[in-house]
Amino acid sequence: MELTAAHQYQLHAHVLDDWGLDRLAAQMREEFAEENEHSNRFLERIFDLGGEPEMGFANTPKIAKSLSDMFESDLKDEKEAVAFYTRASKNAYEADDLASKALFEEIAIDEVGHANWLDQQLGLIERLGEERYASKQISGGAADEEG
Repeated sequence: MELTAAHQYQLHAHVLDDWGLDRLAAQMREEFAEENEHSNRFLERIFDLGGEPEMGFANTPKIAKSLSDMFESDLKDEKEAVAFYTRASKNAYEADDLASKALFEEIAIDEVGHANWLDQQLGLIERLGEERYASKQISGGAADEEG
């Protein structure tokens, strides 16, 4: 899931750059880095437990056709991740694996933060309209001059 999320955000960053939305592209690169770090933490834990990780995408990253579609799809994925990691944390607790429980909880909390940010962006798009929202995601343009 984390590999899929990381590369979905990486793809978003490139799409947003192509659309000229450099501020939002930079945000997506930060999300990519955080999801990649989550993946690294899971790999470390798997090796600590003596396991062999399977590296593959849970889903294939997809190109969004609009900002709303991008954020809605990501929000759905983040909510699924929170639910999954919450269940995984409970299972780890029941298995007396407190280190894995803590890891699942920490990452679930990060994913809640991602979901909240995405929900906020969707609210802004709803209030401002996608075109006006997008105009605020361009550095050095009219959006900067307006303040």
